[in-house]
Amino acid sequence: MDFKSKIKTIEWVDTYSKMVDQTVVPYEYKFVNITSGEEMFNAIRNMIVRGAPAIGIAGAHGVILFAQELEKENLSREVFVKELIKKAEYMKTSRPTAVNLMWAVDKQIEVIKNSKSDVKGIIEELKQNAIKLENEDIEINKKIGEYGAEVVPKGAAILTHCNAGALATVGYGTALGVVRSAFAKDNTIKVFADETRPRQQGARITTFELAMDGIPVTLITDGMCSYFMKKGMIDMVVVGADRIAANGDTANKIGTYTVAIAAKYHNIPFYIAAPLSTIDISIKSGDEIPIEERSHEEVTHINGKRICAEGINIINPGFDVTPHELITGIITEKGILRPDYNKSIAEAFSKDNI
Repeated sequence: MDFKSKIKTIEWVDTYSKMVDQTVVPYEYKFVNITSGEEMFNAIRNMIVRGAPAIGIAGAHGVILFAQELEKENLSREVFVKELIKKAEYMKTSRPTAVNLMWAVDKQIEVIKNSKSDVKGIIEELKQNAIKLENEDIEINKKIGEYGAEVVPKGAAILTHCNAGALATVGYGTALGVVRSAFAKDNTIKVFADETRPRQQGARITTFELAMDGIPVTLITDGMCSYFMKKGMIDMVVVGADRIAANGDTANKIGTYTVAIAAKYHNIPFYIAAPLSTIDISIKSGDEIPIEERSHEEVTHINGKRICAEGINIINPGFDVTPHELITGIITEKGILRPDYNKSIAEAFSKDNI
C-alpha cells in the first residue's frame, strides 16, 4: 500500500512560491503566495514555512524571486549574476541552524555560476532546478519512510517531538514519513506527540497532520514522556533534524535532547529521520552547530496572551543538540546509519554511495 499524504507544503507556481501558512495551523489551513525575495526571507524567519527540508525549498524559491526582481533592473548579465549571488547569500542568513537552507541555496548558486545562458535563461534554469529539488524531496522522504518502517515493531507506539511531517517538507515527511510508511503496512501503529513548547508545533501541526491522514495520535505535554516510557507505553522514538554533524550529533527542536536522555534510561530506541542534505560533514561535532535564539515573546505569550509576569528574564534557544551516543540510528534515503557515525556517515557520502 502506497500511503499518500493529503498535504503539499510548498511548490513553485509560474512566477511565485505557494506555501501553507503554518502560523495559523490548525485554526486555518490556507495557502499564501510569496512574490518577492524579501517576503520569502521573512516567511522563513517568521516560520510561515518551517521544517528543515521545507525551509531549504523555500530558500531555493527565494533565489528565483530575487532573480525576477533583478531582471527588472535591466542589469548586464555580469552585474546580474554578481548581485544575485549576493542576494542568495543573504537568503541563507534568514535562519542559522537548519543546514538544508544553506544546501538548497548553494544548489541554486551552482546553477547561477555554471549557466551559459542569458538572464532570462538563468531564471528559467533556477525554476527548473527548484522544481527538481521539490520532486526529489518527496521521493527522498518516501525512501526514508520505507527504511524506517523496517525497524517499527508491529503495533508500535511511536513518540515524536516537534513536527517532522509533510508540513516540514514538501509533502511526505521524515519522522512522520516513517510513521506513514509503517502505518501503510500495519494500521495498528499509533503515535504520541509532544506538544513542543514554546511554539507548540507538535500540538498544532503534528496532530493536525496525523488526524488529516487518519493515523491515531495522542497529544502529551513535553514533560510527560518519561511517565509514559516507564509505564511501557512508548516503544520507540522517531524525530527529525535540522543539522547533523559528521559524528552524528544532531540539532533538533529544543526538548529533543531531554527525550533522548529519557529514552536511553528506559532502553527505548531513539531514531533520527533526515535526508543526507541535513548532514553537515564540514563540522566535526554538535559543538559547532549554531543555535538560533528566538523571540522572548514565544515563551512569554500563548496565542497573543501573556502567561507570566512582566519584566522576568527569558532565554529562548530554538534548538538543542542530542549527542550521538544517545542515537540508535539515523534513517536516511540511503538506509539506516549506525554507530560509529563518523564511519557510517563518511561512507554514505562516499562517491560510490551518493
